[in-house]
Amino acid sequence: QVQLVESGGGLVQAGGSLRLSCAASGRTFSDYAMGWFRQAPGKEREFVAAISGSRGSIYYADSVKGRFTISRDNAKNTVYLQMNSLKPEDTAVYYCAARGSSFYSAYVRDYGYWGQGTQVTVSS
Repeated sequence: QVQLVESGGGLVQAGGSLRLSCAASGRTFSDYAMGWFRQAPGKEREFVAAISGSRGSIYYADSVKGRFTISRDNAKNTVYLQMNSLKPEDTAVYYCAARGSSFYSAYVRDYGYWGQGTQVTVSS
């Protein structure tokens, strides 16, 4: 079992930055690929970014490429999402997820563990 707790959400003006953190507890953190997803009101949960286990390979959704950066610190059992140049359309609840494989995925169905989510609101 893996428990995930996100933090770092909040209200920011367009063009601003936020850094989300996701602390994991449970089994060996480096065995898990980690992902960030988001869900806006009335929309399906969508992929944002993912990072593999020990090798740290990274994949981004086109909508955030060049603005968001995912990283992980396996010694601290934590994954981060640095969000720069935020836009109103980035407003959503952001979820951290862990996959029972070291290979990343962009699909919700591939992740078995989820955090409770943290709200990010970008005002125009």
